[in-house]
Amino acid sequence: MSQQFKLNVADRAQTGRRASRRLRKANRVPAILYGKHTTPESLSIEGPEFTRLLKAVGDRAVLIELARPGKSELALSFLQEIQRDPLTDKYLHVDLHEVKNDEKFEIRVPVHLVGESFGVKNQSGVLEINSHTLRVRVLPKDLPESITVDVTELKVGETIKVGSVKPLPGVELLDTKGQPVVSCVEPVAEIVQETVAPTASAAEGAPGAVPAEGAAAAPAAGAAPAAAAGDKKAAAPAAGAKPAAPAKK
Repeated sequence: MSQQFKLNVADRAQTGRRASRRLRKANRVPAILYGKHTTPESLSIEGPEFTRLLKAVGDRAVLIELARPGKSELALSFLQEIQRDPLTDKYLHVDLHEVKNDEKFEIRVPVHLVGESFGVKNQSGVLEINSHTLRVRVLPKDLPESITVDVTELKVGETIKVGSVKPLPGVELLDTKGQPVVSCVEPVAEIVQETVAPTASAAEGAPGAVPAEGAAAAPAAGAAPAAAAGDKKAAAPAAGAKPAAPAKK
């Protein structure tokens, strides 16, 4: 059975956004308690006490005994949902689900991995957690703080599924047997783009490239080749061009 914690709560007479804002300004967190056999109760929790509780609980599934003013009986519950402000990270609202000692209830229990995977150690694999929690049905006395999954024998390309998880006494796993819990996969290869500098020959052959010093420029496409040095014959005129007039004496 998981460890039980105690939390002091107070009745909340007023509800709504304005009343909740006033509570938060007074360093209290609005909350609600509900259950299968319970009429929903509007409550409030002292902010610092709730923060200390969460630090003590950590990543575990636990039951919390609620001490309410004017009621001698402690209400047994678990944290159903916690709402936080995405900007300030302050607690906005808490949902508590009441349970009975003699009645099974459903809850999500965190998965904890143990061992060093064969695939990680010897095959350069990477563990990929597919299910961080598993849904179970238990009596309060049988609630485990976590579900341990041994990954020692897990090789690259293999997956541990819900059906392979070692059963715990009094704990009924509700997720489908084929649901993956953890896998060992090959690492994603990094794509390296190589930048190759252009070669001198490629640069020379590029359109509009300037020829090196001392080198003759290549003739344009369709242009007549230049006359050789000392050649007495004039270059032929382009097609359709009139012959040049003789020089005046």
